[in-house]
Amino acid sequence: MSVPWLALAEFLPGVPVVEAIRQLFDNAVLAWGLAACGTAQLSKLVIELIVHRRWRPGVLVETGGMPSSHSALITGTTAAIGWQLGFDDPLFALASCLSFIILYDASGVRRAAGLTATRLNQLPASLWPALTTPAPATPETILPPLKENLGHTRLEVLIGSLMGPAVALPGLVYVGSPLRLVQSLGLAMG
Repeated sequence: MSVPWLALAEFLPGVPVVEAIRQLFDNAVLAWGLAACGTAQLSKLVIELIVHRRWRPGVLVETGGMPSSHSALITGTTAAIGWQLGFDDPLFALASCLSFIILYDASGVRRAAGLTATRLNQLPASLWPALTTPAPATPETILPPLKENLGHTRLEVLIGSLMGPAVALPGLVYVGSPLRLVQSLGLAMG
């Protein structure tokens, strides 16, 4: 019986599994890109509390809304790559191109899909009988409504794309990678 995580060694020839895991935790660019995404996602909960005056943790796992966490993730990661490797590095250019695609998709394609879902959900329920039952449409056989909040407004994308570098760059510069943070905390405590 093989252990699935040991299969990682096959993809990284010559790199022991422990070393690969150490490298992963020493990747400050990845860590701070994810931190920017998490910060944006957590801010949705705060906005829900302030604007709508309700506690709804479900917003932490929903798509859409203010700010765009995908935008924060990609712009934070892109800025961190530029800071670490140089803004003239080809990897920064690639990350920038991917950023533009993701930002456009969030406010364009995904938003349009959400608006289409809204219009479809406004159609009479009698048009949507369950496909598996030949019986007439009843409340039990009606398909659930389509998810409408898929994309973002341009403002939501803009705020997310500003949040990304605002979280990632100070973290990268002043804190570093999670591994270095743990190491420095260990030295401070020990």
